[in-house]
Amino acid sequence: MNATHRLAIAALLALVGGCLAGSLPAAAQAPDTGSKQPPYTMAEYNAYQAACSEKSPQQQIALLNDFVAKYPNSALLNYVYLCYLRNYYAAKNHPKVIEWADKLLALGDKADANQRYEAYYARAFAFNNLPANTVTKDQAVKAREEGLAGLKALADVKKPETMPQEDFDKQVVFPAKIQFNYAAATGATIAKDYPGAVESYKAIIALTPNEPVGWFRLGVAYLSEQPAQYLDGFWALGHSVALKGPAEAQVRKYLRTQMANYQQAGCDSLLDAELSELITLAGSSTERPESYKLPSSADLEAARKDMTILSVITDLKAGGDKGKVTWLAACGSDFPDVPGKALGITPGTDAVTLKLAFVTSDEEFQAATTPNMEVKIVGQPEAARVEKDSLVQFSATLVSYDPEPNFMLHWDKGKVKPENIPAEKKKAPTKRPARRPTAKRPPSS
Repeated sequence: MNATHRLAIAALLALVGGCLAGSLPAAAQAPDTGSKQPPYTMAEYNAYQAACSEKSPQQQIALLNDFVAKYPNSALLNYVYLCYLRNYYAAKNHPKVIEWADKLLALGDKADANQRYEAYYARAFAFNNLPANTVTKDQAVKAREEGLAGLKALADVKKPETMPQEDFDKQVVFPAKIQFNYAAATGATIAKDYPGAVESYKAIIALTPNEPVGWFRLGVAYLSEQPAQYLDGFWALGHSVALKGPAEAQVRKYLRTQMANYQQAGCDSLLDAELSELITLAGSSTERPESYKLPSSADLEAARKDMTILSVITDLKAGGDKGKVTWLAACGSDFPDVPGKALGITPGTDAVTLKLAFVTSDEEFQAATTPNMEVKIVGQPEAARVEKDSLVQFSATLVSYDPEPNFMLHWDKGKVKPENIPAEKKKAPTKRPARRPTAKRPPSS
């Protein structure tokens, strides 16, 4: 927002820069010498001029304080309040800007449309620059209300006759809409009015569709609603990442964490694939299509109910949405006593790898010739003694699979049932060769 803020300040000063020079409507320039008496005295007017023409900010505040104390009901208060406002605005004293903006707006129709607009704008700008942790809920609610009111007041601002409409829209209307909507959105967020925040962030995005921060804040607002609008929130965050702003890595990490909490799948690799898919899709469209779905933890829990390895294989081979949900639910899960026909045994230093065909009957066992499971047996070196074409039952963690046409389940941390492992064959004892008697030498003569 820094560049937008600088543009907005320039637009504000260009539009309403006359007060510091003491400009007033013609009737207020000097006492009316005609039949109609002006609603202030010459002394009153001179005190106003002296205060608002003062170049020293500190001395100006002192003079303005004197004016308000001496003329508390002056018809010039709207101009005096503007001088207060601009003094504190230039000093970046944001709480004081808000204070005097509220006093000016409280005058109602005694301030003209441009003066009210300036108060709304300065207030919104000041609020947008306050640390969020210093803002109370009541202040946040007020900020949202005044931000929305500022949008309405903007419609009544009169364009300078010498300014082309295109320049007016670019230099005044556009930055003002940004400021007002940000104040409304931020106020709603702090006040926990998340539907209101979503509404205002959408308005900001309509003005700045390629600004990653707006998309990020919209996503957070969606996720903060009760109930949370997860898919819309994920889509907005994904679009923010796709725009590759300076905080891309942080937003990506945040999005991944939120997706993990929402889904609670067992395999991180699946989450990473879903994250990449989401960012690609969201980067190509600002609107989430109805066809985009992301199974929730409740969906996965429902899929895990009564799940067996047979149902997993059946669903994975069938594919489609059901196959996707089944795999998200099954990956990373432990399955006990899975039966298979041993078709390959590979001993290793740290693990034994078994190639098995999943079987559920004698007929399947006899017919099986092609493995569809690869099991890594860890901490059980004796599993290398499993015999080819024997029935094996194992318990393991399902970690990945290869789809058709070469369907294969991959398992890790496996253990074979001890009774499926043949006993180690004892080696026959080696016989020592018979020792020949030592030949006796004949006695020497």
